[in-house]
Amino acid sequence: MDFRFSQEDEAFRQEVREFIQQELPPDWTGTGLLQEAKDGPEWEFCRSMLRKLGAKGWHSLAWPQEYGGQGSVTKQFILSDEMYYHELPGVDLQGALMCGPVLIEYGSEEQKKEHLPKIARGEAVWAQGFSEPGAGSDLAAVATRAVEKDDCYIVDGQKVWSTGAHRADWTFILARTDPEARKHRGISFFLVDLKSPGVTVRFLPNIVGTYCEIFFDGVRVPKENLVGKKNDGWTVAGAVLGYERSGIHRIAAARRNLTRLLEFAQQTRRNGVPLFKDPVVRNRLSHLFVECEAVRVLAHRIVWMQSTGQPVDYQASMSRVAGAEFQQHVAQAAMQLLGQYGPLEEGSRWTPLKGFFLRQYLYAMAATIGAGTAEVQRNIIALRGLGLPRG
Repeated sequence: MDFRFSQEDEAFRQEVREFIQQELPPDWTGTGLLQEAKDGPEWEFCRSMLRKLGAKGWHSLAWPQEYGGQGSVTKQFILSDEMYYHELPGVDLQGALMCGPVLIEYGSEEQKKEHLPKIARGEAVWAQGFSEPGAGSDLAAVATRAVEKDDCYIVDGQKVWSTGAHRADWTFILARTDPEARKHRGISFFLVDLKSPGVTVRFLPNIVGTYCEIFFDGVRVPKENLVGKKNDGWTVAGAVLGYERSGIHRIAAARRNLTRLLEFAQQTRRNGVPLFKDPVVRNRLSHLFVECEAVRVLAHRIVWMQSTGQPVDYQASMSRVAGAEFQQHVAQAAMQLLGQYGPLEEGSRWTPLKGFFLRQYLYAMAATIGAGTAEVQRNIIALRGLGLPRG
């Protein structure tokens, strides 16, 4: 494995950093995750950044040149690494990095012509429609039905934990098209316009602030919106999840949180002594730093394999799990170091670091098992009902 980036790639990294320096507001406290931005000014800023990255052609960096891309997974990796670390939103995880590549691999020419240019320009917002109330970690248990009728499929069912669906234009879903088949065999993959009659998106109030339910009541989905073959949606879904798992975004965001935590330990004094001089604290942060470097190596290995044309199978899952655990370990350490002030909500005058780590801690709780795991997400909403102190 070669850990070195080419001169061209390093020049691109510098270009990205200059772009971040120019665009990132000095008082920005929002998330670097596009789909997880709060409604209002935070979302409007994220939406504008989505279009700016589209104007620069950065959403399609890893796509083949025939679809308007540069064919460089390395540049896409660099962009995500820098953007997520510096918390400048604009990287389109669900549209450009998940839906776009799967359309290139499995979509029809009509689907590519219809959706890829809009995704590349940052004009369309996508949401994921996989999890259901009874299908979280066991995703193949989806119960949403799609019944073939004339020139369309009639879709009935419910999706849940669809991040940012209340602001999305389109969603990609899994629906059961053969209820008699073994559960992995009777699922199909569809693109659904969220403005279609019969679609209802309902926001789920919670401390993270971006999860939604999507209800389908007799929704007519044109047959041309079927991606891949009928009853072979599990194959397409596996590709989508592979693209998601192989990204650096989770690791880069956690690395930024670790940097923030190191600065807090250096600047905070307890009993007249800098917190960083406590041997227990130093040991904990040192272990996190070593873990950070290890999970980054896993992510670098994947992008190297992709750039050399090698298949990435179990390696993506390894990186996903390791990155999620690292994210959780950083958040747990932060809550412990912040002490009783850690659970204070954003906006409290007593909370350190502007209450940033409370939201990050709850993100990390879901991250280890997966954002689609209903049991974990219910715990997040339950925490919100405990009456967390507001300061």
